[in-house]
Amino acid sequence: MGKTFKKPEALTDAHTHYCPGCTHGVIHRLVAEVIDELGIRGRTVGIAPVGCAVLAYNYFNCDFQEAAHGRAPAMATGIKRVRPDLMVFTYQGDGDLASIGMGEIIHAANRGEKFTTIFVNNAVYGMTGGQMAPTTMPGQRTTTSPMGRNVADVGMPVQMAELLSTLKTPGYITRQSVIKPRYITRAKKAIKRAFEYQMAGKCFSMVEVVSTCPTNWGMTPVEAVKWAEDTLLSYYQLGEFKTPEQEG
Repeated sequence: MGKTFKKPEALTDAHTHYCPGCTHGVIHRLVAEVIDELGIRGRTVGIAPVGCAVLAYNYFNCDFQEAAHGRAPAMATGIKRVRPDLMVFTYQGDGDLASIGMGEIIHAANRGEKFTTIFVNNAVYGMTGGQMAPTTMPGQRTTTSPMGRNVADVGMPVQMAELLSTLKTPGYITRQSVIKPRYITRAKKAIKRAFEYQMAGKCFSMVEVVSTCPTNWGMTPVEAVKWAEDTLLSYYQLGEFKTPEQEG
């Protein structure tokens, strides 16, 4: 009997360091499946962030670089411009991309750099102890907002997909999720489409993925999925916000 489900070749056999219920592993697999299906593993370069995915290079069976905090888009720009034949992707969290790396991602998108960004949004700083992130929800408690995010003091959560979609430069900007199977299927299609745009040399692409962080949310994995669906998805609405055809 043949196998109908197996580990992608673009993933290694490394044991995960992610917390129970974390969805980074699901996203890693989707990216790896797309790399395999497109047959691009031998010319793919990933760039790891500072954050929970700082060790992403341990899990992907392709070339990888490590960027300084928030600077993955700058590194991706350099690699892609020197070697436009390569498939380059950054893998970043909300602290890395939407906080210290905000300027980097906006200007890379505005320049129309031809790489792909996988942006993991779990509404909190994960690796460093659960502090408030730019994406933390109003009233959400974190280690630096124990009484809940006060929007009168720190503003509303940043919606990165909507923000980048306002740029006039052609791009592919979408927000998906991986908290339930029906969302996972759509997320994979979006990731594949983003890589296909890069293969065609069309545009910058970013796939934002709404995820869970049970450990830093102080929830069980099941509770985290329900909270994400009830709370995060009402604010971070899923869908495609921009395609190169709209601006082309």
